[in-house]
Amino acid sequence: MIRQIRVLGALATAALGALMAPFMTDDANAATQHSAYDFEFVSIEGEPMPLKTYQGKALLVVNTASFCGYTPQYKGLEAIWKTYKDKGLVLVGVPSDSFAQEYNDNAKIKKFCDANYSITFPLTESNPVTGKDAHPFYKWVREAGGRTAVPSWNFNKVLIDAEGNFVQTFKSDVTPDSPELQAALAKALPKATSFPQN
Repeated sequence: MIRQIRVLGALATAALGALMAPFMTDDANAATQHSAYDFEFVSIEGEPMPLKTYQGKALLVVNTASFCGYTPQYKGLEAIWKTYKDKGLVLVGVPSDSFAQEYNDNAKIKKFCDANYSITFPLTESNPVTGKDAHPFYKWVREAGGRTAVPSWNFNKVLIDAEGNFVQTFKSDVTPDSPELQAALAKALPKATSFPQN
């Protein structure tokens, strides 16, 4: 009798799970992801941009904006990309209007980045990075790093190691050339690579 009750309980739990699956939030889905490589963006050109393409490399993911006091950081980010792209680092820019300082048109964003900063690192299409509408990657960042890991402004920098694990977040005022960020990059790079000495 006890065994029958347990079986019925298991069946009921499974049935409830199946019924609730369509109502699962992105937060719940994000929590099931095990690494940054599980997520996919769309590039600013409109092409699929799965992060698994960069598997085995460290990632620096930065939410960017065209009309922010920190926008000149694009120059330093491009310098990081040029210096370390052959050392196992991928820099990903995520344009976002979450703080009301970005174009609402991906073509205009790309044109701005090309014309003003000659950006060559990968850019995604514009994405929310905070709140319930945030891209699933950023919901995972919150799960992995806590509330303080969530961008509080533009040019927040999320560092991911070469195994796809969240390392830490650097706030907007941490510049691309800051010793703090540079030291963290050195540790996050694939172990087979060496960080250039200045």
